[in-house]
Amino acid sequence: MNRQTLRKAFLLAAALAGISDASLLEAQQPAASPGAEAPAAQPGTPAKATHPPQYYVWRKAHDAQLLVDFGGLERFRQADAVMPAPKPGEDRVVFIGDSITEDWKLEHSFPGKPYINRGISGQTSPQMLVRFRQDVIDLKPKVVMIMAGTNDIMENTGPMTVEQSGESIASMADLATANNIRVVLCSVLPSSEFAWSPDLKPAPRIVELNAWIKQYAAEKGYVYVDYYSAMKDERGGLPPALSEDGVHPLPAGFAIMAPLAEAAIEKALARGN
Repeated sequence: MNRQTLRKAFLLAAALAGISDASLLEAQQPAASPGAEAPAAQPGTPAKATHPPQYYVWRKAHDAQLLVDFGGLERFRQADAVMPAPKPGEDRVVFIGDSITEDWKLEHSFPGKPYINRGISGQTSPQMLVRFRQDVIDLKPKVVMIMAGTNDIMENTGPMTVEQSGESIASMADLATANNIRVVLCSVLPSSEFAWSPDLKPAPRIVELNAWIKQYAAEKGYVYVDYYSAMKDERGGLPPALSEDGVHPLPAGFAIMAPLAEAAIEKALARGN
């Protein structure tokens, strides 16, 4: 999201909530001095904050964005429209996902490969499903790498069950199959905690969702790539050597993921339609 769009999102959130720009930024202000009377709780802010202050500012902008473009269709609309058709014999691959995918520098991990990044930070699986035709099918790849679930567990578009996440992932995979695109379903990366949502306990839910994805891939004949097992530590999270925040991989993390992804792509291509 660029600065102009983010600004519009903040203003829309303010208009809908009946508050000013200053109120939106209030969560970033320093706490009152000792002995001062506590200010009244603002609308939409929990009586007892359980997240870092900047989380509430981000949340207002994020929720406003959902009202105007739930699926994030505008993000890649122009780039998709001018994307040329694959060259004869080209093994085009589209990576669709959230910030983990968006942060992945595919040109470094797969130099010279016709791989296209369609990751959008913060997105959940139902948001990816909304833009799947535009950002994947219309680009006519031979393979799609579907990596979703972290933000489902983070509840970025509301609480979701494993089954609900699975339905969106399954729908993307089935849409791809119907359009002669081979499918690789990717595991959710390990995470033992979300620093900005400390009340959530993601580790066991990630294990459960990965089991669902793996089973669905086996039933449908899709390729499953297991990043989780190759990267998890004893807590079921990402070790500091692979991630600074326990969610997003460092280059060392992507270095582990790249050969696993390449092997999965080759396996998918070998299977044919």
